[in-house]
Amino acid sequence: MSHTHPFRQVDVFASGPLTGNPVAVVHDADDLADEQMAAFARWTNLSETTFLLAPTDPAADYRVRIWTPGGELPFAGHPTLGTAHAWLEAGGVPQSAVGEGDVVQECGVGLVTVRRDAGDGAGRLAFAAPPLRRSGAVGPEDLAAIAKGLRVSVADIVDAAWVDNGPGWVAARLGDAAAVLALEPDLAAFGGLKIGVVGPYAPGESDAAVEVRAFVPGLGVPEDPVTGSLNAGLGQWLAGRVLPASYVASQGTALGRRGRVHVSLGADGAVWVGGATVTTVAGTVTL
Repeated sequence: MSHTHPFRQVDVFASGPLTGNPVAVVHDADDLADEQMAAFARWTNLSETTFLLAPTDPAADYRVRIWTPGGELPFAGHPTLGTAHAWLEAGGVPQSAVGEGDVVQECGVGLVTVRRDAGDGAGRLAFAAPPLRRSGAVGPEDLAAIAKGLRVSVADIVDAAWVDNGPGWVAARLGDAAAVLALEPDLAAFGGLKIGVVGPYAPGESDAAVEVRAFVPGLGVPEDPVTGSLNAGLGQWLAGRVLPASYVASQGTALGRRGRVHVSLGADGAVWVGGATVTTVAGTVTL
């Protein structure tokens, strides 16, 4: 039997109308089976579709399941911010405080904290990057596979590292933003790799410090417009080292978007990833 659910589509990391990455959010989804969630995610054909559920951890405000057209993820960044936005907009009140308390999300990697204000007065939501499941150097075989998939030489890759916080990210750093934007990858050569690429802008060249691209063909997402989980992993790898402790990443340029991701490394070592969130579609969906 089908049921009607409240529904929102939220644009995340946008720098203006329709410039970010949309996420579909289905509210009150406890009655839905896995097959229904997977089918709806395929039907929306967005990078991710999320389903709001009652939490199983008493410390959480809600539980979320995150699906791509190709399967479920334990964590993803832009769906985390978009789902928190939708939950708050629907009247959700965090347990931590009635006012500006943090939101605590339960998902496949555990509990993720979402700040209701990134701390700079802009009113952005920001999530605390979860611990990396895999980090460190990339071996020669994987590096060769990355170069082949990106259609560049190994020598073009300045550095590479595993930055996997759930989806499986491996990251490659190129010489500059122009090299990132020029990529025309061979998606058929990716195998199971989920590759993120980052390259710096010269001072004064952009309002952003770096350009980022994300390729996930194995999950039905050839190129993701703007990616919170990848930017979280990149921040854990590069912030305060190769990049400033706080910086802005540009993503989506190659797809006609203008995403802006705000990354900040705190004094305690935590990396926060924030951006704008706005509801663009609201109504109901029958599943």
